[in-house]
Amino acid sequence: MMKIIDATDFDYSPRTQIYDDKTINIVRDILSDIREHKLNSVTEYAEKFGDIEHGQKLFVSQDELKRAFDNLPSNEQEVLQRTADRIRAFAQAQRDSLADLKFPIDGGFAGHNVMPMEVAGCYAPGGRFPLPSSVLMTVIPARVAGVKTICLASPKPTTHTLAAAYIAGVDTMLRIGGAQAIGAMAYGIDGIAPADIIVGPGNRYVTAAKQIVSSQCAIDMLAGPSELAIIADETANAEIIAADLLAQAEHDTDAWPVLVTTSRQLIDDVQEQIKIQLETLPTISTASASIEKGLAVYASDIEEGLKILNHLASEHVEILCKNAQDIASRVQHGGGLFIGNDSAEVIGDYGAGPNHTLPTGGTARHKAGLSVFNFLRMTTWIDINEPEKAQQLYKDAEDLGRIEGLEAHARAARLRRRS
Repeated sequence: MMKIIDATDFDYSPRTQIYDDKTINIVRDILSDIREHKLNSVTEYAEKFGDIEHGQKLFVSQDELKRAFDNLPSNEQEVLQRTADRIRAFAQAQRDSLADLKFPIDGGFAGHNVMPMEVAGCYAPGGRFPLPSSVLMTVIPARVAGVKTICLASPKPTTHTLAAAYIAGVDTMLRIGGAQAIGAMAYGIDGIAPADIIVGPGNRYVTAAKQIVSSQCAIDMLAGPSELAIIADETANAEIIAADLLAQAEHDTDAWPVLVTTSRQLIDDVQEQIKIQLETLPTISTASASIEKGLAVYASDIEEGLKILNHLASEHVEILCKNAQDIASRVQHGGGLFIGNDSAEVIGDYGAGPNHTLPTGGTARHKAGLSVFNFLRMTTWIDINEPEKAQQLYKDAEDLGRIEGLEAHARAARLRRRS
């Protein structure tokens, strides 16, 4: 069961690193090899780590993607399509919230244009629980943003993963994972241009690889184990809380479920419900290991609970209190908020609209979740079309150039000045 503590005993020390030095050294060698030998190295590592059998193709054809979708039962096709439609609609609304800017300045205009990146690399985990939802969550926002070329990498993709790739509209797909997948997308191999951005969650090798290649291309974030923090008062439903904590716990043995509450009775009731629900849960071995690492924190009041919640800056934050909207307005740090009893975190995982790729390990203090914004960049511009009105601007630039000791700057401004 979860460890129970009082808020006064809560540990406010920084979170642990999501990968160690041994991992980073292994990954650095893999990436160096791929950077030099490209496709040959990617193929060798894919075979070595069991992504593909010897002689099996790295690339998945468009025909194979379509066949995977066509072979699904119609009800599963419809689930994937409806989920994709919701993600696409939300991403489009986000995109529409950004506009180009034209702003008057002395002698002309300045502004910015919102432009998509050209090449995106998307990663969808395989492993024990293949995640077709991650295919939709990473590829669709890139497509809505206007990215021209999208490559998807996923190790040992299932039929559902392939079908999701078809619905999302990937251009190229690799059946590989780990650092070798990140290297292939970052540095480019035959048939794949180097990515401008790489996104998507993965294990510690994927995360370490993203850290290393981030000097060459953009990344969304460095993802660690999944997290859920629930703040609840005496009005909350213990059965629902237990179900939501277990839903998070079954992701991985390192997942971190946390309950912060002002009710000691609720803690007891949730613990009992966890015990009951675990008995029939097929993923009990994973979920129980994670639950044992979890915390149930008793806070004397909501303010004390919010202090802990904001320190945690968790990936997912559920607010199950009688004044949920008010409390949500005071949550300063969280990857994604789920407000009220019926806003289950699981519908965030499975496509209500906002992305489920969210910051972990306390990084929600300075990072946002994946969205259409990650695939866009703003290019600023200046157009002086009435130079006679920009004389003071040129004079100030000339003077600042000399203040900084950059005479060529000053002279370049001087040449634009009119007598």
